[in-house]
Amino acid sequence: MTDEKSVIRPVDKAEFLPAVIRLKKDRWRLAQICAVRIENGYEMSYSFCKEYQLVTLRLVTETEEPVPSITQIYPCAFLQENEAAELFGVPIEEVDPDYHHKLYRIDAETPFKEKG
Repeated sequence: MTDEKSVIRPVDKAEFLPAVIRLKKDRWRLAQICAVRIENGYEMSYSFCKEYQLVTLRLVTETEEPVPSITQIYPCAFLQENEAAELFGVPIEEVDPDYHHKLYRIDAETPFKEKG
């Protein structure tokens, strides 16, 4: 994909799933999903690795804007997607399996979501 060892590629919602599918077809492994709260939304970083390269797809969304799940492409993503939904309140669509905010035993609902 690139000669660089690590690259961050900003993607919009329309190109997100096609980019994930291309990475899967090219045999990239999902390394991690990171959710970060930003003003009026979320910054979602999906990192993939292959050999000694790392590519991160960076998706920025508004607070209530649904994020498509990648569990149909990378089944192992279900834990990290459930975590982003439960801890940050990221509205991820069609996570499979969906733990419905019961992944962790926590006292506060979505503890890292900005309270309005």
